[in-house]
Amino acid sequence: MEYATQFFGAIQSGDKNQIEHLLKLHPELVSTKDARGFTPLIFAAYFDKIDIVETLLSHKAPVNATDASGNTALIGVAFKGNIHLAQLLLKYGATINAQNNLGYTPLIFAAMYGQTKMVELLLRHNADTAIKDNEGKLALEYAKNKGFTDVVDLLK
Repeated sequence: MEYATQFFGAIQSGDKNQIEHLLKLHPELVSTKDARGFTPLIFAAYFDKIDIVETLLSHKAPVNATDASGNTALIGVAFKGNIHLAQLLLKYGATINAQNNLGYTPLIFAAMYGQTKMVELLLRHNADTAIKDNEGKLALEYAKNKGFTDVVDLLK
């Protein structure tokens, strides 16, 4: 566990050399989870560390692994709007229509937070606009309710 703590600390601080060193000694760290259920990939993506995400993916980090809430790295970046990270995750096979424990997809999260460019990217990658969350709501409904007219226009 000591190595996992060091590993997540290196991810948070962006210490790529330490990450590479720890992965060389303990390749299984790429798939470990922290106390909150975050994988290294989800953790790095959450902190917008694109170079660390690239490193983890090159070490075969599971791109569709989930945290305790069922979020994948792509779901996590969708609401924040980091297009470059989303593109990288999609390149490595992130599931475009993955749903978390509440039924939210990357598209639903992007719509919910008014991330117009992210919605455009997800639609270009064939995100399914007909998927409903656990409450039966579509991405379009979230965008309408929040008044995100640009997103509504994209989703119609």
